[in-house]
Amino acid sequence: MGMVNDVDQVERIAEKLAEAEEIKGRSLWQDAMARFLRNRAAVSSVIVLLLIVLFTIVGPFFAQWSNEEIDWDRMGDIATTGVPSIANGHYFGLDDLGRDLYARTIQATRTSLMVGIIGTLVAVVIGTLYGAISGFVGGLTDGIMMRTVDVLSAVPYMFVIILLLVIFERSLFMLFVGIGVLSWLDMSRIVRGQTLSLKNREFVEAARAAGVGWFVIILRHIVPNLMGIVVVYATLLVPGMIMAESFISFLGLGVQEPNTSLGALINEGAGTILRGTIWQLAIPLSFFLTIIVSLYFIGDGLRDALDPKDR
Repeated sequence: MGMVNDVDQVERIAEKLAEAEEIKGRSLWQDAMARFLRNRAAVSSVIVLLLIVLFTIVGPFFAQWSNEEIDWDRMGDIATTGVPSIANGHYFGLDDLGRDLYARTIQATRTSLMVGIIGTLVAVVIGTLYGAISGFVGGLTDGIMMRTVDVLSAVPYMFVIILLLVIFERSLFMLFVGIGVLSWLDMSRIVRGQTLSLKNREFVEAARAAGVGWFVIILRHIVPNLMGIVVVYATLLVPGMIMAESFISFLGLGVQEPNTSLGALINEGAGTILRGTIWQLAIPLSFFLTIIVSLYFIGDGLRDALDPKDR
């Protein structure tokens, strides 16, 4: 009887070992990816955003009019002759000046996405390095760097952008500079706080004992351990950048003709809606809202996937 029990126990151990061999270990990033893929809203938002990006890439091949070309034959009553139509090649209709809204929407979406992504990259790079250096070095350096951030945070964000665009030329490059000049401040605070909790960890102490320089420790040990928080905040920062650019363009201080952005198209559509040209406002506004809502859902999904409390 005892021998039978021993055989059963051995068989159970063998089964457990076989199951353990089949189970492959997953890294924290793989675990976060699995959590993210279970979030239907976030995954759907990624698909929608990819379709919009694909539209800006493939869409120009289907355009029959350029963004600057005017359809003189339909320049009369835009409310009746400029409606969206596949027959005349104006899939999204015409704007108030007789230009193809389909081509202009492609250009506007591309511009807004570019402003959001490039502005966020600038904010992430500057804010991450600034906050990591401040938190890791500490002492007087940390105090000076953080007080500088406090002073800059007191300056109205939108006022700085408008001032730069008024003093200098109103170009796409200056728009990037204006949006990115103060957008890294919150990122630096977040990174500094996380760096303070990491600087005394065992792997950092081991690197110090090995004689590794402080800047190399920041790049190789501190920053990689902050990527989860940085990615989440960066995803939430993109829609803020796009909304800031849209607001500036809505005021007429952003992207200048012949270029355009979603904010500029919304401004133009809002000014002509009383004439019955609802598509001039509805189409760019729908693209704008879809991009913003998708980015927020993606950011929310990443936050839940990378939250250490949920692991």
